[in-house]
Amino acid sequence: MKTSTKWACLILLFANLLSCQTRKLFDSATPPMGIEEFIEDCQALPLHLLQADDKISLSIWNHDDLSIGSIFGIYNSNEVYGKWTMVDQEGFILLPKVGKLQVKGLTTQEANALITSAYRPWLKDPILTIKVLNREVNILGEVMQQGTILLEKERNTLVEALAQSGGFDFYADTRHIKIIRTINHQQKQFLIDLTQTTDRQQAQMWLYHGDIIYVPTKGGKTVDKKTPLIIALASVITAIAVLISVQ
Repeated sequence: MKTSTKWACLILLFANLLSCQTRKLFDSATPPMGIEEFIEDCQALPLHLLQADDKISLSIWNHDDLSIGSIFGIYNSNEVYGKWTMVDQEGFILLPKVGKLQVKGLTTQEANALITSAYRPWLKDPILTIKVLNREVNILGEVMQQGTILLEKERNTLVEALAQSGGFDFYADTRHIKIIRTINHQQKQFLIDLTQTTDRQQAQMWLYHGDIIYVPTKGGKTVDKKTPLIIALASVITAIAVLISVQ
């Protein structure tokens, strides 16, 4: 009987070790900052400056022949169909009629004005819009659709990005949402309790290209997922105890 008890204790210890294993994602050496610090950081965010490898679409009203991925045309012609031009390593883009144009380091508004001026020799009062197609954030964790979210506007909020991901999964811990932001090789981490934010605060929680949003799991999911394993191990323990006890 003592032998069976010994085996049972060893297997129970093994099961306990398995059930206690958790993955701590995105842990940082220093405590993350909170809501107020995040909003303050958002207020100071720089505008996106065009850089090498940026993908840009160009829409010119009533000139589909000169447009690259036009939003004005009657046909869906966007990045999915390869309709974009890329900023090369020297900071130039290649445009119909105009040729190469230096845009590196410009905001989209500045680049829009520059391209408008470049087309004036051929077009009278051109109406055009440029759009950066690779400004994006990544959402991980307990959301319906993990992955990359494109930033369509200059100012995109955290709540908007979460909505684009399909919203929270059942086990989402909305009290401990983590934002990892890296600008100019400097990383900052923020911990957001979304249940304690006001509508005004949510409207000021802007995202920046490259942000990572991590929605962690509530403890209940870990218990639910490991219950079958614990039950199975308990059955094994019972069987071993019975076999040893009858010897």
